[in-house]
Amino acid sequence: MSDGPILIFDSGVGGLTVLREARVLMPDRRFVFVADDAGFPYGDWEEDALTRRLVELFGRLIAAHGPIACVIACNTASTLALDALRAAYPQMLFVGTVPAIKPAAERTRSGLVSVLATPGTVRRQYTQDLIDQWATRCRVKLVGSVALAALAERYMRGGFVDEEAVLTEIAPCFVEEDGRRTDIVVLACTHYPFLVNRMRKMAPWPVDWLDPAEAIARQAERVVSTLGTRSISGDFDPAFFTGGEPDFATRRIVHGFGLRTR
Repeated sequence: MSDGPILIFDSGVGGLTVLREARVLMPDRRFVFVADDAGFPYGDWEEDALTRRLVELFGRLIAAHGPIACVIACNTASTLALDALRAAYPQMLFVGTVPAIKPAAERTRSGLVSVLATPGTVRRQYTQDLIDQWATRCRVKLVGSVALAALAERYMRGGFVDEEAVLTEIAPCFVEEDGRRTDIVVLACTHYPFLVNRMRKMAPWPVDWLDPAEAIARQAERVVSTLGTRSISGDFDPAFFTGGEPDFATRRIVHGFGLRTR
């Protein structure tokens, strides 16, 4: 029986949405949350440099925390570096995050789907391959948002966001064509669900916003289901930030998710 934790990793606090769902599905598991805030935002990185950073960083994280599995709760990191991580650490179980294009294609009635993501995720061949595999009968619009992840981070820390700035980022998702309208927007970044209520408010018409968190957590549950269980302890699960001790607002956020920063 393994008593190692499940490591949930993101560039910022967006991965907390995945942690929340994972705890519901796996209440008998321990978790470690790691945010690479020193590298945030990943969209500013050159791809080879970011891949090298992630491979080196996970070597240290695996050695430090002894996880039974690592959940990459970040579309950019997953679509870029998941294969490199699996090659570098073949004994480790990795669960990645990919845009929910398949379920969007299955649910859409209008045939117009938008994928709201970081520019890096939009550029990946992996994303185009998902469209070619699962959504050939749909028109999929890829929308690369430069600012939305940072807006979500600021909203989580300060409780305020410029709604007009949110509208500017999501407006390209809404397409009208031959009497049809976009009816599904895939949230292809784990930060975005924190802003979904503001997105609903500012949207020009109602759509189904696909949150990836539950699907990621379910895949993690499937992956670790054969590895044994561990009774939950009374202590808080830890959160670590690569940039050092987080500020007060960030500590408040992670404490609200039942994590400790020391």
